[in-house]
Amino acid sequence: MTAELKPVLSRAAIAARVEELGAAISREYQGKQLLLVGVLKGAFVFLADLARHVTIPAQVDFVRLSSYGAKDHPGELSFLHDLGSSCAGRHVLVVEDIVDTGRSMAGLLGCLQSRGASSVKLCALIDKSERRQKEVTVDFSGFTLAKGFLVGYGLDFAEDYRCLPDVYELSQPKGS
Repeated sequence: MTAELKPVLSRAAIAARVEELGAAISREYQGKQLLLVGVLKGAFVFLADLARHVTIPAQVDFVRLSSYGAKDHPGELSFLHDLGSSCAGRHVLVVEDIVDTGRSMAGLLGCLQSRGASSVKLCALIDKSERRQKEVTVDFSGFTLAKGFLVGYGLDFAEDYRCLPDVYELSQPKGS
């Protein structure tokens, strides 16, 4: 049996919210040196759309993270791809697809702050509290959802579903 996709967020709802987030970010960072840091791979779609709605000068960079350790005991955060530019003295806005456990984002935000950023804030398309283990503040939240295994609009399952223009809850039918 194949997986089932249940619609959660339409492309129209996402587009409208991304435009609102771009306006809010532009107001917040007016007159400041802004660095948008996309977290690969999941945030690439969201960051591309968001950056087009940020109306102030901003630079874009990317990180790719990994957490090594046993499945039930997550390990240290490491960079598979680190920033190509310095964040010292700049206002950094981390752009993430989904904040779930909070572990990776807590580690990344702390790391960027320790590198001398003037400020470090977080923008996430989805703030999902179901499995939260580390408390993190999502300063610019697209949508707040309680639970669900979500795919589409950059979110994946085993590298599939990223290119769907909407967000869906992925479920396996009973008996599979």
